[in-house]
Amino acid sequence: MRKDRPRRLKVYFDGGCRPNPGPIEVAVVARGVAHFFDDLGIGTNTDAEWLALRMALQVAQSLDAAEFDLIGDSLEVVRQANGASRPGSESAAAHLARYEAAAAHRRPRQVKWTPRGQNLAGIALARRKG
Repeated sequence: MRKDRPRRLKVYFDGGCRPNPGPIEVAVVARGVAHFFDDLGIGTNTDAEWLALRMALQVAQSLDAAEFDLIGDSLEVVRQANGASRPGSESAAAHLARYEAAAAHRRPRQVKWTPRGQNLAGIALARRKG
């Protein structure tokens, strides 16, 4: 008899700013609920994506799932968070260090890339802007 394992939690993240650079906003979607974060300072789209990854990690950790994946559409951030590429700037290296420190408490099973059109957080952020 096979025991059913709990489903792995999928947490989608996306960040952006308008104009670029500009005010950063982030969306995280977990368990069908969109979480929005504003007033995150001024930065670039890359800064916004890194903040979105960290906010997704925070949301996932707060939901206390046994396993979780973080899913975003920034290939650059996903590759760097997975160690597949090195940060290209001091700013990216600082973002990666902050992510690694936060993930030390509870690490995702994986950080995955998804196309923009399939990123539930990106869709939620775009709908919010209306």
